[in-house]
Amino acid sequence: MKIGRLRHRIVIEESIAGRDSFGAEVSEWIQFAKVWANVSPVSGGEFIAFKQINAEISTKVTIRYLVGVTTEMRVLFKDRIFEINSIINPEEKNVSLLLMCMEVV
Repeated sequence: MKIGRLRHRIVIEESIAGRDSFGAEVSEWIQFAKVWANVSPVSGGEFIAFKQINAEISTKVTIRYLVGVTTEMRVLFKDRIFEINSIINPEEKNVSLLLMCMEVV
């Protein structure tokens, strides 16, 4: 992996469950890791569903290999939030991870 391509600073967050002052269960996002990444759009498309127009944007986030990243986490990049749909470890070499994400609008 060429380190120069990892030019974006991202935060990977995980959700933890807790209780509020009334005892109701709430989830809170906390920082799991802050890493350098390459963030690049894969595809963009518009479709009509339930009489609404929705924008679907797929994004590939490439990072150095990091133990513990799961699809239950999310990526913060600038002021944008991305859900992690799948995680790919190219050739199972534990050198890099490809996070296939969908932007939360």
